[in-house]
Amino acid sequence: MATRPDTDDYLSLFLNDVPLMDVRAPVEFAKGSFPSAENAPLMYDEERHRVGVCYKEKGQDKAIELGHQLVSGDIKAQRLEAWKRFIARHPEGYLYCFRGGLRSHLTQQWIKDSGLDYPLVKGGYKALRRFLIDTLEAQIESGQFRVLSGRTGTGKTRVLMQLPNPVDLEGLANHRGSSFGRQVTPQPTQIDFENRLALAMLKAHHQVGGPIYLEDESRLIGRCALPETLRNRMSASPLLILEQDMAERVAIIRSDYVEDMLASYIARDGEEAGWLNFRDYLLSAIDRIRKRLGGDRYQKLRHLMLEALNQQAATGSLEGHHLWIESLLTDYYDPMYDYQLSQKQGDILVRGKPEAITSWARASFAS
Repeated sequence: MATRPDTDDYLSLFLNDVPLMDVRAPVEFAKGSFPSAENAPLMYDEERHRVGVCYKEKGQDKAIELGHQLVSGDIKAQRLEAWKRFIARHPEGYLYCFRGGLRSHLTQQWIKDSGLDYPLVKGGYKALRRFLIDTLEAQIESGQFRVLSGRTGTGKTRVLMQLPNPVDLEGLANHRGSSFGRQVTPQPTQIDFENRLALAMLKAHHQVGGPIYLEDESRLIGRCALPETLRNRMSASPLLILEQDMAERVAIIRSDYVEDMLASYIARDGEEAGWLNFRDYLLSAIDRIRKRLGGDRYQKLRHLMLEALNQQAATGSLEGHHLWIESLLTDYYDPMYDYQLSQKQGDILVRGKPEAITSWARASFAS
């Protein structure tokens, strides 16, 4: 393998999805990482903890000595084999630790002693993270944004992905952004969400260019918080208003939150447990907005939902879901959306069905 130099070209690493070998401990990796990174630790959590305690009590030299004792013999050989497997799969990649210091250089040296040269990222995770934070803030400040808005159930995410330069905030957060928005897989940590957002913005700017299209979101998408600066820019950005008739909206909600979610739970948990977990997902979602619905309306909607679920379990029919979906849209989500739209500062660029939105956006991008 030809020797490649260490790098601080963070932009190129991110734009090209260069594979990264993260040699930090699993606990560090879990708090925050990057989409192209894989964890291949030099030290695991307990080893790192013991070395850290030794560093505080006895200093750096004794901590380094303990680290070499803990990662030696068969353990060292196992770590080295994991690194070599990563290198074999990703000869174009780089390795990093937290600051690009001792752990990176030690890993690099052990790999070199085994007969391979593999470069590291200067500054490590901390420098990569700082780069993403700084570039995200710069893009939020200077970028052009257009916000796709519309009532619940109009299929905004589907339309967003047909626009010229979209960034899917809900996809990055792995949440649909409402009480019913939970997915069967967990959301990223806040740090991972911020890293994904920065990377998506970076690619939208450098690889496509022009205005970035975002779906209208509140401050929180599930538990992931949008940067306040981005929320402020979005609230003043031009709007595209997506419209659908009620029958189409009910069909979209049923597809996304009943059919697709049931299929996801069954795929994850099996037929019986999947059905029970799906049922709990729907009922828990309505329970979470109980106070905002008010007692009578909540009881009515929950009763309709239970009847629909019982009918679905008994006959497979999905028709019963139409009643609670339409009632929830009409009595709860639509008034809330209409109020929120009245508070927007941005001009409305286009209003209409999906074809009108996508045609306008493509014509605007081409001009």
